[in-house]
Amino acid sequence: MTKIAIFDYGAGNLYSLKCALERNGTKVSIIKTLEKTKKFDGLILPGVGNFDPAIRSMEPFRKNFSSIIEKKIPVLGICLGMEMLFNSSEEGKLEGLKILDGVVSMLPKRKVKIPHMGWNNLDIIKKDSKILKGIRNESWVYFVHSYHIIPVNREIIVAKSKYGKDIPVVIEKDNIFGTQFHPEKSGTHGEKIIKNFLNICDDQK
Repeated sequence: MTKIAIFDYGAGNLYSLKCALERNGTKVSIIKTLEKTKKFDGLILPGVGNFDPAIRSMEPFRKNFSSIIEKKIPVLGICLGMEMLFNSSEEGKLEGLKILDGVVSMLPKRKVKIPHMGWNNLDIIKKDSKILKGIRNESWVYFVHSYHIIPVNREIIVAKSKYGKDIPVVIEKDNIFGTQFHPEKSGTHGEKIIKNFLNICDDQK
């Protein structure tokens, strides 16, 4: 059985994400420390909370998190969880985890309503994406966010959506994956993305 850990920043209900994983026969642990990385096959940074408090929760475990990346344990960042992987965010003052080069910027508030809350479709750029395997172009997924990523390396972007402007909404680099939307709230397409992540974790064992 695949063992997945969800890191809890202490700022939100993780029940729907946990249930979505367990529906696929996965053993799920909600953790507040990254000291024992050998106990799980994949790690999820969930999409709840605010940037600075979430970074503070991760701060004592920066070296552990870097070790997880180096060990090729698959990591899925959802919304805030993906944004934390970059250098900095306009939402906060603290440095990000600096796993990926780039920044997080607010959505264009002069053009669109913030937060972006609701369904939007995917423009899939890379058809060979592991995390989006079996997902059709223009599939609809569910968003709740006010910020978006701006990666330095555009090659990691596998899908984008339009909300005031084109924004990257799915990234993929080696064992690192990220979605700006919430797979656990995105119906059958979200279920497929979660299953894809679990398959990636199985393959990496």
